Amino acid sequence: MAVTLEEAPRLGWILVKALMRFAFMVANNVFALPSYVFYVIILLPLRVLDSKLFWYIEGIMYKWLLGIVASWGWYAGYTVMEWGEDVKAISNDEAVMLVNHQATGDVCTLMMCLQDKGLAVVQMMWLMDHIFKYTNFGLVSLIHGDFFIRQGKSHRDQQLLLLKRHLENNYRSRDRKWIVLFPEGGFLRKRRETSQAFAKKNNLPFLTHVTLPRIGATKVILNTLVARQENGIPASRDTREQGSNSKGLQWVIDTTIAYPKAEPLDIQSWILGYRKPTVTHVHYRIFPVKDVPLETDALTDWLYQRYVEKEELLSHFYKTGAFPPVKGHKEAVSKEMTLSNMKLFLLHSFAFLSGYMWYNIIQYFYHCLF
Repeated sequence: MAVTLEEAPRLGWILVKALMRFAFMVANNVFALPSYVFYVIILLPLRVLDSKLFWYIEGIMYKWLLGIVASWGWYAGYTVMEWGEDVKAISNDEAVMLVNHQATGDVCTLMMCLQDKGLAVVQMMWLMDHIFKYTNFGLVSLIHGDFFIRQGKSHRDQQLLLLKRHLENNYRSRDRKWIVLFPEGGFLRKRRETSQAFAKKNNLPFLTHVTLPRIGATKVILNTLVARQENGIPASRDTREQGSNSKGLQWVIDTTIAYPKAEPLDIQSWILGYRKPTVTHVHYRIFPVKDVPLETDALTDWLYQRYVEKEELLSHFYKTGAFPPVKGHKEAVSKEMTLSNMKLFLLHSFAFLSGYMWYNIIQYFYHCLF
């Protein structure tokens, strides 16, 4: 389509702005990510002396990095409106977030809206596709203890065993509280047709705005982290060894992300800012884990029901532009999630100053040695 003379200046500005934002993002990565790694290396002796303090400090730096990523969308005018129950009230409890997955922008959206949820993001573990291990943020996630899961039937059983081992070795030893999981196992546009065919074949709910979730990772998380005594079963040896202060996993946070006109943001938009400012809507529902069945068939039915309800929530949103009221309330209440520009300025300043400091330290030792 030809560009008119009237459109040329606007498109030219979009291109210039996108290039400037890309350069800023690259500078962020060059300065902030190595600085995080060097700080962690310097703090390694503390891990031996006081492991809990070490992972707390690491988690604070991890939250700052996620705040920097969130700032890219914030500066582009991509904001978040929150609906449903108040998850900040349970930010100190152990919980698993079950999130629908439409595009790469979902992760960035969560990074933004979790910034004001207390220590939740500091003590959070993400489950993500293994391809993210090879991105610029991969090393940070490896250090933090996030889990990279490989998709596909041929890998499924092995990956679930690896997940169980990872949780046993890293979840409580690093004082983790929340886990973020995308049970659909892929983006909506990629899985919808397969999911609908599976649903039709097995007489399951036919979904359009979400896909049928996969049960494996959710089952492993619940079976590994839920305190057995809460389900009428004596605590196992592993549960007792995890520490008497731990109450086990207490909540399931059903998180539904909705985009205006069902047009999800992707990571390219988040970084380059070429899409118009938009508001992403995030809806929360909280379920006590003691009400969630652990047996495979019952858990499958429970999880399918949650995604049927997600379908209804999204259908209502796309028709009305708002989520329905919480059960027991007449009106739906929403809250705009905001980031502090001053805090973001300080985060970026700290990242760039840290990068400059480490550059000079490395340069000094290089000249001393060579």
